Amino acid sequence: MSPYVLSDYHRSSACYRVRIALNLKHIAYRAVPVNLLDGAQGTDSYRERNPQGLVPMLEAEGLRLTQSLAIIDWLDARHPEPPLVPKDPADRAHVLALALAVACDIHPLNNLRVLKYLSGPLSQPPEARDEWYRHWVAEGLAALEKMAAPHAGRFLFGDAPGLADICLVPQMYNARRFEVPLDDFPTLVSADAAAAALDAFAAAHPDRIAAAAAG
Repeated sequence: MSPYVLSDYHRSSACYRVRIALNLKHIAYRAVPVNLLDGAQGTDSYRERNPQGLVPMLEAEGLRLTQSLAIIDWLDARHPEPPLVPKDPADRAHVLALALAVACDIHPLNNLRVLKYLSGPLSQPPEARDEWYRHWVAEGLAALEKMAAPHAGRFLFGDAPGLADICLVPQMYNARRFEVPLDDFPTLVSADAAAAALDAFAAAHPDRIAAAAAG
């Protein structure tokens, strides 16, 4: 089987999620950098393959898969071990809710497209842009803390890493980049630390990816 090919940007939260999932599944892949700052995702050649002009995109087994959670769902179905979502319907719904709280409610308000629009067409100064970021991240993490705490173990759900942690870790990385206070989120901080100790998460870290690309 030829290696999977991941259109990747090291600081993209969505790409970070997919890298973690690939590592947890022990799936070999080749990363093709797509520099979002240079607008490489908007070129005609890239949009022909991915009409949204976003990353990640995973090319695997003749497919072009887009949207990080859809990619991870495909990986979980195609490579069942280790499972990333519980089989029990109630537990599955809970883990999906945790993951979607990050991927659908926190991250979209603060991704690069939004921040560039705030700074560009809306002419917001860096201080206002960063305050926007911190507000929505803090509000989202506060809700996530309350959602996760009753069922958390070492990780956000139980004692094995799963989809919720895959979404949490990139968001925590970004929260720290923008100096969002995390003291009020002990469950999230604990799960993030447990994940950081695992090779699958550590190898997907943006700094590790950037360092490898720099040679």
